[in-house]
Amino acid sequence: MQNHSLLIVDDDLPLREQLGRVMGRRGYTVTLAGSLDEARIVLADQSFDYAVVDMKLGDGYGLDLVDGIKSANQNARIVMLTGYGNIATAVAAIKHGAVDYLTKPADADLIDNALKQNKGADVSLSDDLMSPDRVKWEHIQRVFSECGNNVSETARRLKMHRRTLQRILAKHAPRG
Repeated sequence: MQNHSLLIVDDDLPLREQLGRVMGRRGYTVTLAGSLDEARIVLADQSFDYAVVDMKLGDGYGLDLVDGIKSANQNARIVMLTGYGNIATAVAAIKHGAVDYLTKPADADLIDNALKQNKGADVSLSDDLMSPDRVKWEHIQRVFSECGNNVSETARRLKMHRRTLQRILAKHAPRG
């Protein structure tokens, strides 16, 4: 592809701007959007060859943008990013037309490789897959955040004893 227009949609301003700078240095013409509404305004005037879209945005879900990006350019290559990866949302993203689904923090090399990977190419699994302990820890952190950092409410939702949860939260994240 000669045109390397890239739309980055993420509500995390520092991440969005940093990724935009890095991808710009790699030859992409980058457009940034911080919300669904901003992205829809941009998509009304322009189509993109590539897109990196955060799954959960402040005003909705990035998955809602995939159809709009694809309708403007059916060959657009879309990578979904998420802080809280799970199989159901990964499957939904791929079914909607995303070419890959990456958990944050994903570095620019990984994103760039996912965007440029040829259709039908063998997907190579990363050596840095999360361990089951890390997946569990990430899930607990997400629920804790959703509960406004309330230990008792988090323990109720996770169906675990409050003291057990407090011990888990006091530990550092598992490696891998």
